Amino acid sequence: MCFSTEEFGDVKLVERYYRVDHKYVYAEPENEYNRYFNNGFAHNDSLIITEEDPKSLTSAMWGIIPYYKSKVDPKEYYKETVRYGSGLNARSEKLFESANYRGFKKCIVPVKGFFEPHTAKNNFKIPFYFKRVDDNPLSLAAIYTVTAHGIITYSILTKTATPLFAKIHNQKNRRPVILQEPDIEVWLDTGLEEEQINEVIDDDLPDEKLETWPISKDLYRGNAGQRPDITEKVQYEELKIEY
Repeated sequence: MCFSTEEFGDVKLVERYYRVDHKYVYAEPENEYNRYFNNGFAHNDSLIITEEDPKSLTSAMWGIIPYYKSKVDPKEYYKETVRYGSGLNARSEKLFESANYRGFKKCIVPVKGFFEPHTAKNNFKIPFYFKRVDDNPLSLAAIYTVTAHGIITYSILTKTATPLFAKIHNQKNRRPVILQEPDIEVWLDTGLEEEQINEVIDDDLPDEKLETWPISKDLYRGNAGQRPDITEKVQYEELKIEY
């Protein structure tokens, strides 16, 4: 699963990497797109790249709202569905089966890194941070819908864990779908067929292009995780795996 991310503070860097423009202007640009710990359950607005507007960064709310709930108040919907993950993640295996994803469109969520939990002995939870070895943005494959009120909502796709994620995310055994560079433009193609979509998902970024390490459990303590050094490595006696 992928319920929290680290955003890029420098939007210009993201624009250059994806060759896109940023069409939104905020009152406090220094705080824009700069959450060290973006908790999905806060349903913050994020910047995504959509298949409908692949040359721009677009603001969207994390937590997809299905078409049959398009008129609902987002706050009420998230409150109602929090026990099911509030639409933060979408199982790629059900992409063409579940009514929750009917009418979906594809998008990319650019992030600096993301967080996953490891469960050690006696249910001791240890947060891990993931990033690319080369420090380039992680292109998380996602889907989105637009509510009756014009709000874009999105969900990050997940798949069965690869070996690295099976060791770290050892209870849920899932991982986010991370696009390889050649598939970025492919993913945003509006004419992509089901078979082609599944091929991109199956052939996403390999484990060896990622690095991960344990970080402070402050990540689980509300706003305590919202600081620049939250991704620094922390040693735990309880941790018994190689990573």
